[in-house]
Amino acid sequence: MGADIQKGTLGNIMDIIYERKPFYYETDRMGIIHHSNYIRWFEEARIYYMEQMGYPYRRIEDEGIIIPVTNVDCNYKSMTRFGETVLIRVWLSKYNGAIFHCDYEVTDKETGTLRATGHSEHCFLDENGKVCVLKRNNPEAHEAFKNSLNK
Repeated sequence: MGADIQKGTLGNIMDIIYERKPFYYETDRMGIIHHSNYIRWFEEARIYYMEQMGYPYRRIEDEGIIIPVTNVDCNYKSMTRFGETVLIRVWLSKYNGAIFHCDYEVTDKETGTLRATGHSEHCFLDENGKVCVLKRNNPEAHEAFKNSLNK
């Protein structure tokens, strides 16, 4: 899927740069990327983030923990058009063992123009749908999240 992962730093927080070339089907009639796709791109970038932090999404699900989205928002700054490539920077902005937040910045690769910013919030649930605390339920995953926040 045309993604390129580059590690960067934002202060003391690990951030990941996810490169994305939009597909034609993601556009509207004007050749502009439809606003709903930014939320999908955030998810793609977040899944790659988890891979880079050493704890892929699939692994945590295989270990009986699911990660639903509890909130997501996107602020549109300028239009992305078909044929452009964007860089999506994602970083873990909050983690307390039961919840985590990710922040996102989407920029045009060629010009550096800010296209959108966003934020998503997530919690950890066990197989019964009850909130779980990673420190107790999955210490290894807890360390991966904690270390990603503090790098």
